[in-house]
Amino acid sequence: MRAELFVRLLADHGPWVLLVFYLLWRDLQKDQATRAVLDKNSAVLIEITTIIRERLPGRGGAP
Repeated sequence: MRAELFVRLLADHGPWVLLVFYLLWRDLQKDQATRAVLDKNSAVLIEITTIIRERLPGRGGAP
């Protein structure tokens, strides 16, 4: 976004523009944090599943 557009919006609509951009930015941060946690949980679940499959008798593990 160009700076002149931001300044024009701020001049026309005042602090509401800042509030909207702040809330959108915070929402983006929350979304990124949620995705990071879900990615980590997925990796842990994949690792646990792999360990369980290796230890089950007759399921691709050592005979």
